[in-house]
Amino acid sequence: MATYRRGQSGGRRILIVSYHRVVGDFTGELQRSIPGLLISQETFRRHLEEAASAGYAFATLGEAVDVMNGAKVAKQDLCVVTFDDGYRDVYRYAYPILKQMGVPAIVYLPTDFIGTNRRFNHDRLFHLVNRAKQRRLKPYFSTLTGPALELMVPIMSGRKTASAALDDFIGEHSAGALVEVIGALEQELGGGPELLPEQGDIMGWDEVRRMAQDGFEFGAHTLGHTVLTLEPREVVEREILESKLAIEREVPIQVKDFAYCNGWYSDEIISVLKQHGFRSGVTTEDLLNRIGGDPFTLKRKVLWENFSIGMLGDYSPALTGCQFDDCFGLLGMSHPVPGRRAHLSRPVGGNHLSVVLDLSTREAT
Repeated sequence: MATYRRGQSGGRRILIVSYHRVVGDFTGELQRSIPGLLISQETFRRHLEEAASAGYAFATLGEAVDVMNGAKVAKQDLCVVTFDDGYRDVYRYAYPILKQMGVPAIVYLPTDFIGTNRRFNHDRLFHLVNRAKQRRLKPYFSTLTGPALELMVPIMSGRKTASAALDDFIGEHSAGALVEVIGALEQELGGGPELLPEQGDIMGWDEVRRMAQDGFEFGAHTLGHTVLTLEPREVVEREILESKLAIEREVPIQVKDFAYCNGWYSDEIISVLKQHGFRSGVTTEDLLNRIGGDPFTLKRKVLWENFSIGMLGDYSPALTGCQFDDCFGLLGMSHPVPGRRAHLSRPVGGNHLSVVLDLSTREAT
């Protein structure tokens, strides 16, 4: 299968893997965080070992782009390690492993969050939803907007898990709408400091600089972790350029690489990246990267803990190897979500609604 995929890719496989949070206590963190963002420190280490066993040489993103565009020839298949969002536990738990094993990596930073106590909208929403479930709320949602109802109704009625509902919701609503929903839920829950999640803290600039001094790379990921396909051109311009400049002010590097929030991109966004001197953009499309392919639609395999859990509930080297060799894609068992989207020039919103829910017997799992 690896040989066949190598031929399909144009002679060399270029695997780009994506992670978010590497944690020390996966079981404990699973109780309070979005599961699909988490991987344990030990499983992460084993992923790196399995990638090497599968015949991959670890490379920087720049080296991979050079191979794709023909500027360099690779002697082995390449694996590029990436992290989105700049979570502090990447610094705590992934950085020491990468440094010890000599594996390069790139971290994509939403710069408005770096060095602050803020939390991402998706983490805040997940925390608020869990608070609502814990309290078994049966509210008149008279204070909630249309988008807030759109998020909460399928969760509280049991039609969707919180993670699935959030994934759908964030992909359909602008950053402004997410902030509006957070405010409405906080008001419904009565306010208080406990409504801001303790987990999900973000790196500071000193930590970024320390990693950069050890040779790790950093790319832009907008200012405010914004899904750009839902924003007008002027917002796209600002989020891309100012995030690049913010990193370059703080760290003595040139920022050339970009990660699309939610993995979504459009021709308009790519044109802005090219205009401002970027060399690549990474998606979350789990497909092959081909020699001669477009460096602004790089494909990535987004991984978390359960991608390596076998039938007996423990770590499976065979299953992990199948992930890296793309066995499931080759057999037609995976269904990648396309990242290219029509570019909406206006925020998606909704009218204010009033709904009564009886949640006593229909709590989401």
